[in-house]
Amino acid sequence: MHPALKFVEHRPWSLPNRPWIMAQNWHDLLFAHWGVPVARIRDLVPRELEVDRFDGGAWIGVVPFTMSGVRLRGTPALPWISAFPELNVRTYVTAEGKPGVWFFSLDAARRAAVEAARLAFHLPYFYARMTARKTGKNIAYSSLRKDRRGSGERLDAQYEPAGECFRAKLGTLEYFLTERYCLYARKPNGALLRCEIHHAPWPLELARAEFACSTLMKGLRVELRGAPLLHFARLQEVIVWAPEIVRI
Repeated sequence: MHPALKFVEHRPWSLPNRPWIMAQNWHDLLFAHWGVPVARIRDLVPRELEVDRFDGGAWIGVVPFTMSGVRLRGTPALPWISAFPELNVRTYVTAEGKPGVWFFSLDAARRAAVEAARLAFHLPYFYARMTARKTGKNIAYSSLRKDRRGSGERLDAQYEPAGECFRAKLGTLEYFLTERYCLYARKPNGALLRCEIHHAPWPLELARAEFACSTLMKGLRVELRGAPLLHFARLQEVIVWAPEIVRI
């Protein structure tokens, strides 16, 4: 049994009644979130999806981290392709009562992973030259998009945990931003997909971060104003199911 399946009571709906297909581990995540106008997000996500709001507002997240142990069910993780930095830009949406994540972009430092995720999950992955160097608690993170489908988007940041570990309580903003158990995507033919995921409750800490350079929003034409809300997580073990068509 995968370790994530030891924790199921916290899920907002039941586990899928079919086998999961992929496992992966997420390390040293920074959740950096900014509030944005709902109308701006409404223009950027499919009309079938409801923009998820907290106290009337929408949110965009920038989430750098490192992957390891990426493998298909029943196969070992191959060290030369299963560990790499990843970076995503996301917002929050709902369909059929299931709140999830909509990704504007995902950068990864493995070309094979980028192409496989685009093919299997129809997610907007891009190949990038990336490093995540850890010194003590501090992570120096750099990403430069090299994919022909991108425009050289870049992130240079440093971040570290800055508090005691806690689990977000239902109804709080921290819970809204992190406890998500599915993602949505669009196939080239227009069909809307939902991909279920599962993990234990997030072990969150407050965080500090400095952003030396970020051009991740230039394609979205969204201005991120003010200081972000920052959280850190050291490790999350995740399992993933194959995407299914959402018929709404």
